This record gives sequence, C-alpha cells and structure tokens, in this order.
Amino acid sequence: MATQTITTDQYKLYPSPRNTHKEVFEHQVFVPYPYAIIDLDVMALAGKTTLFAACRLSDMKMGQLVSFELAPDQAKFERLFTPD
Repeated sequence: MATQTITTDQYKLYPSPRNTHKEVFEHQVFVPYPYAIIDLDVMALAGKTTLFAACRLSDMKMGQLVSFELAPDQAKFERLFTPD
C-alpha cells in the first residue's frame, strides 16, 4: 500500500509507518541526516510526536522531520539527538 505524502510550505513529507499520530505538529526539527535512526521512544518525551522522511523545498535537501506537540519535547530532542 502506497504511503501518501504531505506537502507543506517548507517540506514534502513521507510519514513513517511507525507513527501513531498522523498530524504535523507545530514544533518541528529538520534533521539533515536521511538515514539516521531516530528512536523517539527511548527519549521518553511527554507529548505526541511524529517522524517523517522529508525533502526541504527551499534547497531540495533530504533528511527527516520530527514534529512535537510540546515545545519542551523539541528542546529535549535537540539536546539528546546525535546522528549515527
């Protein structure tokens, strides 16, 4: 079954099949590492999150977009995430 893409003003997004939510939340981090493993479960974030493969439309850079329901979760992710 094909995955539908989501296009925003900044990104073309391809949802992860592991997402339990289908929303693109307000707080977002673009990670310019398309093949990095991002395990959101081990970060013990408080709110809802979604993960997407992403193409940044401004420069066509491929990567991943993580969106967060809560701003403190975004800050925690930025503090804890290190690419492989």
